Amino acid sequence: MEHSHYISTEVLTLETLQEIISEHKTLALSEEAKISIQQCRDYLDQKMASNDAPIYGINTGFGSLCNVKISNENLSQLQENLVKSHACGTGEEVPSAIVKIMLLLKIQSLSYGHSGVQLQTVERLVDFYNHDILPVIYTQGSLGASGDLAPLAHLSLPLLGEGEVFFEGKKVHSSEVLKQFNWQPIVLQSKEGLALLNGTQFMSAYGSYILLKAMKYSYLADVISAISLEGFDGRIEPFDELIHYVRPHKGQIVTAKRMRELLEDSQIIAQPKAHVQDPYSFRCIPQVHGASKDTIDYVKKVFKTEINSVTDNPNIFKNEDVIISGGNFHGQPLALALDFLGLALAELGSISERRTYQLISGLRGLPAFLVDNPGLNSGFMIPQYTAASIASQNKQLATPASVDSIVSSNGQEDHVSMGANAATKTLRIMENLERILAIELMNASQAIAFRQPLQSSEFIEMFLKSYRAEVPLVKEDRILHYDIENSVAFLNSFMIDLEE
Repeated sequence: MEHSHYISTEVLTLETLQEIISEHKTLALSEEAKISIQQCRDYLDQKMASNDAPIYGINTGFGSLCNVKISNENLSQLQENLVKSHACGTGEEVPSAIVKIMLLLKIQSLSYGHSGVQLQTVERLVDFYNHDILPVIYTQGSLGASGDLAPLAHLSLPLLGEGEVFFEGKKVHSSEVLKQFNWQPIVLQSKEGLALLNGTQFMSAYGSYILLKAMKYSYLADVISAISLEGFDGRIEPFDELIHYVRPHKGQIVTAKRMRELLEDSQIIAQPKAHVQDPYSFRCIPQVHGASKDTIDYVKKVFKTEINSVTDNPNIFKNEDVIISGGNFHGQPLALALDFLGLALAELGSISERRTYQLISGLRGLPAFLVDNPGLNSGFMIPQYTAASIASQNKQLATPASVDSIVSSNGQEDHVSMGANAATKTLRIMENLERILAIELMNASQAIAFRQPLQSSEFIEMFLKSYRAEVPLVKEDRILHYDIENSVAFLNSFMIDLEE
């Protein structure tokens, strides 16, 4: 298949994931993946035929019903019942971009040949991905421990011709789409429902999506802070490599180097300064932004491992001739990482809002609220209120979800990760950060205009020229809501290369 990404045992990186998404690649199973899936299914069928013993989730009930044996003629019904009964999602609908990643990651996890699914089940998921048939999934319902049960049940319903999907811009019943493509509903075999529902693909898809944005906005936070520094007539000395090599945290060194590069050949930074020091929100950009970069790097490692893992239960090892019921569906590694990521992103927003506050304070020769004729004009007084409100909401959202376990399934599932809640709130923190940085850019671009005729660096002047095409200078009061929205859209449209 042309322009396809082949699902195989090769390591899937976040950068590859970004490439698949941005280049609208289709998916195809490699021959190796097809063989692994088929051999595992054949092994399970042979095991069932020759063995009467109860095997959890394959010929038993689920959760605290694990000791109830199910007769062979009811195994398909057992799996179908599982999918239907677990489709208990509620709340907002999961964004389609994240649903698409969930499909991809579920296909990836099933392709290793330790889950016991039919090949046609995985191929139908590939068809859904390639034709943009996106199951309607809800944000609430997963404890992030037996896997993301409720969200993955909604992901799986369309395989059975049940539930709803988004297709060609409309929400329709999945049975209509199956008819349109002349596809028969999948008849689930033993273990399949459990393989589909156990897994961390809701948390993993959210985390992957947030990380791709976080990597971009970590870079943009540096760019926007450099413009703020210029607008504030700040000093270059805090970015000198000497002080960072004596406290050599990687993120700190990278941030300081980037700031020096962004400000290279700037007339504003080179002019003599009347002040000896800058406030922390400017002076400590390398230390604060750098710590968030190091956090993003750590969380990337966690998610890279996870999206290349088998996370359903039980796991089938045909070569060793064992089927083991364990806990690979438990989302604790992701829950902790998502909470940590939320903290790091909230801090980027927190320091950004402080720079915005400094810029409107009438310091360093800047007019109060960055506008001519303050008094008659309120200028940039209120965007800072908005940024402060959002930064404060981020502090509230950054309370960790992962410490908040709750008992389920009659005490059988007595410790859960709450990684799904960590995922959905970390996405909100990420979206809030976009808005806070957009407001800082509005203020910074206004402040730097008061430094003319002095010019900043070539890169910053080009960046500001592009931005000014979307958001003109504010000469007198106007409705700034539109400027905030246009600033967010400008940052969203900005493309960067993600480095490994």
